[in-house]
Amino acid sequence: MSKLPPHRFAGGTAVLTGAASGMGEQMAYGLARRGSHLVLIDRDAERLAEVAGRIRGVRVDPVVADLSDVSGLDALAADVLARHPRPTLLINNAGVALGGTFDQVGAEEFDWVLDVNFRAPVALTRLFLPSLLESPGSHVVNVSSLFGLIAPPGQTAYSASKFALRGFTEALRHELADRGVGVTSVHPGGIRTRIAETARVASGANAAEAAEGRASFAKLLTYPADKAAEQILTGVRKRKGRVLIAWSAVAPDVLARLFPTSYMTVVNRFKR
Repeated sequence: MSKLPPHRFAGGTAVLTGAASGMGEQMAYGLARRGSHLVLIDRDAERLAEVAGRIRGVRVDPVVADLSDVSGLDALAADVLARHPRPTLLINNAGVALGGTFDQVGAEEFDWVLDVNFRAPVALTRLFLPSLLESPGSHVVNVSSLFGLIAPPGQTAYSASKFALRGFTEALRHELADRGVGVTSVHPGGIRTRIAETARVASGANAAEAAEGRASFAKLLTYPADKAAEQILTGVRKRKGRVLIAWSAVAPDVLARLFPTSYMTVVNRFKR
């Protein structure tokens, strides 16, 4: 496999989903500082406009879209490419969370998570890849998760989507290694974002379980989003195949390698 030179941000165009808050917002600022022009995609129009309004010195194109509508992504990509025909970086960062055991999660809820977290990144990668291939040195980033490394109870839908995204990204990296396009899989641990407050709870879970699960999830989110964003962009520049963020991703990754079928037993003992 050929070794790609460091990714050049300055003067390129980055397409970034989930750009209105959290790591996406911070990556938008970091990309602007590096000289990248920006296509920022998010469903939250108000927050997206605020983020775009803070950025100076580069072109910024905010695009309001709901990635759960996978059937609308062809039109979204065509619209973006009509204005920005040669993107050099695609960051599939947008994601949603859903808490609840498999028997509590409805089929539509499960599919909603898969649509946003897996099917949308796959579709956007397919739609933008021809243009990325025309720009040697371009790059694709897919933000998986800690739960794309381990799969705890209560996260069947989320882990399924993030493991799927991890597998897709790793295979894509191997396919594109000799074609001038780098690929990075990102696995954040507990990053301080809005994902806890925007997470859904399975329709079959009771109120007490929902409140407890949301509170436990929020306690994990301690790592600053701006630091996580910088690690991701540094990983892109260095063409890293995988970026693990925070000890809460690194330690479970080690456990999963050492104890592939019993790591949750070790995790639970550590919690106690």
